[in-house]
Amino acid sequence: MAGQAATAFSGNMKRALAGLRRIDLDGLRWKVFDAKGQVLGRLAAQISTVIQGKDKPTYAPNRDDGDMCIVLNAKDVCVTGRKMTDKVYYWHTGYVGHLKQRNLKDQFAKDPTEVIRKAVMRMLPRNKLRDDRDRKLRIFAGDEHPFADRPLEPYLMPPRNVREMRPRARRAMVRAQKKAEQQQLDAGDPRRGRKKDRAEVTA
Repeated sequence: MAGQAATAFSGNMKRALAGLRRIDLDGLRWKVFDAKGQVLGRLAAQISTVIQGKDKPTYAPNRDDGDMCIVLNAKDVCVTGRKMTDKVYYWHTGYVGHLKQRNLKDQFAKDPTEVIRKAVMRMLPRNKLRDDRDRKLRIFAGDEHPFADRPLEPYLMPPRNVREMRPRARRAMVRAQKKAEQQQLDAGDPRRGRKKDRAEVTA
């Protein structure tokens, strides 16, 4: 089993190094993203910005000036809400009626790197530069990678701005808190309960 794991790891490293010769690496920066604890969509948005070169003043939509992006700890990325069970990936085999599907939880169990890859690729424009940008994206499930000899730069994620609660939601929350406090008071005071029962009997 240990030999099989080592073989699989070496195969993943070889796949990570494949395709680099087709990229002009001169002048490119090597950005390292740590996906641990990051929200999937926000992380993918930052990666797509760097991989297109939109963070540079020399950005042009017809040129591929993006930098190399290395994503670590893909298995520890987070999602919000009920996306683990509600988000579904669809694909078709080509045969009639063979529409396949897999939810996000099963995709994480099968290959967590593909979750980030799909999120980033679906944020990129569908043009001839798409394949070259895909080659600049290297994703690893853990924190091990074969690019230790490169000049790596850790990418600092911008702080997350939490939107202020809307007035209607705030009023609903305040009403729920008051109702809970009132129920606690009623449960703690036995006379309140007797008055309420007496009023029901009288009615």
